[in-house]
Amino acid sequence: MSELAGFQRKYLRALAHPFKPLVQVGQAGVSQAVVDAVVAALNDHELLKVRLMRPEDKKGMAEDLASRAGAHLVGLLGHTAILYRRHPENPQIVLPKRAKG
Repeated sequence: MSELAGFQRKYLRALAHPFKPLVQVGQAGVSQAVVDAVVAALNDHELLKVRLMRPEDKKGMAEDLASRAGAHLVGLLGHTAILYRRHPENPQIVLPKRAKG
């Protein structure tokens, strides 16, 4: 999985701004059930917000969730992580590209 450029993460954060969190991570942390829910949501939406409830290390938890779901961590706003994973067959989001030169 290639790394996203800063301007692409900014674009995705702007797209996710009006979204409500679809998945919540509770006190049990990043369990397999949570990862499965995130994977299913990413297959449906490509871009989603995940609410982290009282994490001790929110950045670490968000990075762990993103890596286990095979997604990019686009941003972390408060206790809400924004995750992106391109749909393998039918992508809906077209990431911007920079012109070379």
